[in-house]
Amino acid sequence: MASAAGKQASKIVSKTTSGGTAAAGATGAPPAMPLASPLMGKKKKPFLGMPAPLGYVPGLGRGATGFTTRSDIGPARDANDPVDDRHAPPGKRTVGDQMKKSQDDDDEDLNDTNYDEFNGYAGSLFSSGPYEKDDEEADAIYAALDKRMDERRKERRELREKEEIEKYRMERPKIQQQFSDLKRKLSEVSEEEWLSIPEVGDARNKRQRNPRYEKLTPVPDSFFSKHLQSGENHTTVDPLQGLAGLNTPYPGSMTPGLMTPGTGDLDMRKIGQARNTLMDMRLSQVSDSVSGQTVVDPKGYLTDLNSMIPTHGGDISDIKKARLLLKSVRETNPHHPPAWIASARLEEVTGKIQVARNLIMKGTEMCPKSEDVWLEAARLQPGDTAKAVVAQAVRHLPQSVRIYIRAAELETDVRAKKRVLRRALENVSKSVRLWKTAVELEEPEDARIMLSRAVECCPTSVELWLALARLETYENARRVLNKARENIPTDRHIWITAAKLEEANGNTQMVEKIIDRAITSLRANGVEINREQWIQDAEECDKAGSVATCQAVIRAVIGIGIEEEDRKHTWMEDAESCVAHGALECARAIYAHALQVFPSKKSVWLRAAYFEKNHGTRESLEALLQRAVAHCPKAEVLWLMGAKSKWLAEDVPAARSILALAFQANPNSEEIWLAAVKLESENNEYERARRLLAKARSSAPTARVFMKSVKLEWVLGNIEAAQELCTEALKHYEDFPKLWMMRGQIEEQCENTDKAREAYSQGLKKCPHSVALWLLMSHLEERVGQLTRARAILEKARLKNPQSPELWLESVRLEFRAGLKNIASTLMAKALQECPNSGILWAEAVFLEARPQRKTKSVDALKKCEHDPHVLLAVAKLFWSERKITKAREWFLRTVKIEPDLGDAWAFFYKFELQHGTEEQQEEVRKRCENAEPRHGELWCAESKHVLNWQKKTGEILAEAAKKIKNAF
Repeated sequence: MASAAGKQASKIVSKTTSGGTAAAGATGAPPAMPLASPLMGKKKKPFLGMPAPLGYVPGLGRGATGFTTRSDIGPARDANDPVDDRHAPPGKRTVGDQMKKSQDDDDEDLNDTNYDEFNGYAGSLFSSGPYEKDDEEADAIYAALDKRMDERRKERRELREKEEIEKYRMERPKIQQQFSDLKRKLSEVSEEEWLSIPEVGDARNKRQRNPRYEKLTPVPDSFFSKHLQSGENHTTVDPLQGLAGLNTPYPGSMTPGLMTPGTGDLDMRKIGQARNTLMDMRLSQVSDSVSGQTVVDPKGYLTDLNSMIPTHGGDISDIKKARLLLKSVRETNPHHPPAWIASARLEEVTGKIQVARNLIMKGTEMCPKSEDVWLEAARLQPGDTAKAVVAQAVRHLPQSVRIYIRAAELETDVRAKKRVLRRALENVSKSVRLWKTAVELEEPEDARIMLSRAVECCPTSVELWLALARLETYENARRVLNKARENIPTDRHIWITAAKLEEANGNTQMVEKIIDRAITSLRANGVEINREQWIQDAEECDKAGSVATCQAVIRAVIGIGIEEEDRKHTWMEDAESCVAHGALECARAIYAHALQVFPSKKSVWLRAAYFEKNHGTRESLEALLQRAVAHCPKAEVLWLMGAKSKWLAEDVPAARSILALAFQANPNSEEIWLAAVKLESENNEYERARRLLAKARSSAPTARVFMKSVKLEWVLGNIEAAQELCTEALKHYEDFPKLWMMRGQIEEQCENTDKAREAYSQGLKKCPHSVALWLLMSHLEERVGQLTRARAILEKARLKNPQSPELWLESVRLEFRAGLKNIASTLMAKALQECPNSGILWAEAVFLEARPQRKTKSVDALKKCEHDPHVLLAVAKLFWSERKITKAREWFLRTVKIEPDLGDAWAFFYKFELQHGTEEQQEEVRKRCENAEPRHGELWCAESKHVLNWQKKTGEILAEAAKKIKNAF
């Protein structure tokens, strides 16, 4: 061993001294370590047997350089020798090409033109060097730094890019933006100017306008046969190819006629016969046995072709991949049912139905216990074959309910269906689904017998017990339900059905007991009483007509699981929810229970009264109000609702007696005094009304009482009495603006313009913040032709009342009526700056725009005031003006739903239906308006508060307001 080690060491030393290590020079691998020798010392070196460090070259420290021998790099090759790669691209097919390419890659372009002051050379100066781990680590650090710096500068860079884009778009706008002003001016072009625009002529020359199409004439057979026999050569080409008159450059390149000379004659007769045979075959394919009668449907031909094309959405290559994948799954695990089902469905989708059937039948052989595979096979097979497949499936899976159901569905005859299901019930008697399917096919008597057997086999099925109870007589049904409760003590539906049964047979007193017993029994059996579920059951009872049951359920569960302080709020929400679901009796029961718990709460009585007003009868409302005023005698609104109900029923004495009782409970109440006056004046008892008002002025003098007194004398034509009362009232209530308004309007009616102006001026001194007074003053000046004074009044009003949209709107309209549209637009812009969320201003702004810009303006208005009724009304009118009837109706409905108190919306809606709706739609709008009783709106108030219309009802005012509307939007 020692001698061998010595020889090995001497070889390594000699080779190193003569030129370095061959191994390191050739492959770069670490050299073999010398074996330890006894001569090297007793102590073993720690680095022996360990791998060399990265980048270590043996002998490099003492100046030794490695050498490479021919055996390391292989035999020498010539530059023209081909490379080993047989499919190398051009330019890389020889050894010299590849060496030249590698040299080009190594050479860096260090020219001055490739140098940048900031980035340096475009390429990497060290790309040819080795890429080691420390280089990779440094690159990662630099990349992280670059990413961090880029994130810091990202916001500024994006902002700068955005500004540059905006600047670029300002400097170079789109063609559409450049011509937008010209397109707007098209709206000013009259029809005559439009028609006088000359037509654009055809600027092409005559040859381009009338192209001469190439004429092709079929060549007769005799021409070919003549030239074939003569063997003539043609030495010219088609002139259309641009090479006319050139001879063929070398012999044999032209083909004489149809065949090369010497190959034989061309038999034209055989060609004609073949052509006739081919045509005959095509015709025979599309004709039937009756000669001359075609069976091709020209209209359905293309449809048939489309139906033959596979309707799959994938590509052919995807289908092939899927097919291959599924085949692999089937071969790997042949007993995996989803693989067979997926394979069959893939073939079905691609139109290969027979292949799909074959696959799924093979699947039934491999997976005979899979229910899904058998059902898929029955689905893919045609009628009789499907029945055979199902029969085979039943033999393999005699307990499968789905297969029996499928077998029954395949049968067309009812008797056969019954036979299949009865056979199924013999094998699977515990299946509720099978029993229900079988019972549905039977007559009532047979169904009752079958259900009796069904509840024995499936005693835990609530549906079967309830179905049997419905078919039995009253006594038997009670027994059935008792048995059902014994078998299923935890189900609430059995108890509710028992209560409905008692109610249907007149035992209403038992209903409450059954529901109470149900709650007790269910709690004893550990069932949690879910309040929402029971309320849903009560709603279902209400819809089924079981009123007593629904009310009993509500009374039993309404207080379960609610904190004492949340009861009122929760119960009111429950009542509203029931009304929304159409369960009115449930809501009535909730209100009744709430009134028992909170008998002195005015808000609960009011909600219940409004519910009866909207959904109940007049008698139920009056009964409720009588109870309400007994518990809340100080609630004036309840007294007034009772009196109004009697008055609407034309029972005036009863209304008077209710108001008399109200006087006793609420002495000197302004609301009750005015209600009594209105009752007498509406029934033409003017003297009674005057006496009541005089009594009210002496016992309970208020500004409203004086105002009603003036109004009564004014509408009755007693102008002098009205003026005297107005003067007296202003002595006591000079800061009440409506009195000043009435005084000015009375003077205007008498055509005393100066006195009216004086009344408005005095009123504005006392009430400078009354917008209505400023508007009346402006209207007066405009009416007498003093536009400048009207404009000055409105400006002064805006100074006194900043951010008042009504004043801005009147200023815009004043300029528009004066014909100054530009000034009106400028004022509107200022108004929208001061009042950006004003719906009436946005609604007016929409129709100040030209017709093409209205839609854009309406979008802006909706963004600012999404739920404002004036804006919604403006959008509805916009659709109306564009004859979009359905959309206009939708927006009108949305407007009156959001704000039913806006009379203008009802007037426009009614006008719209008069023009575009049916009589039923018109009547519906009128009824809804009468129920809503609107009181606000510019156009509505102008009609309803007019002196001549003081006794008109809501429907009559609606018709009058609709007449005043013009369609010139």
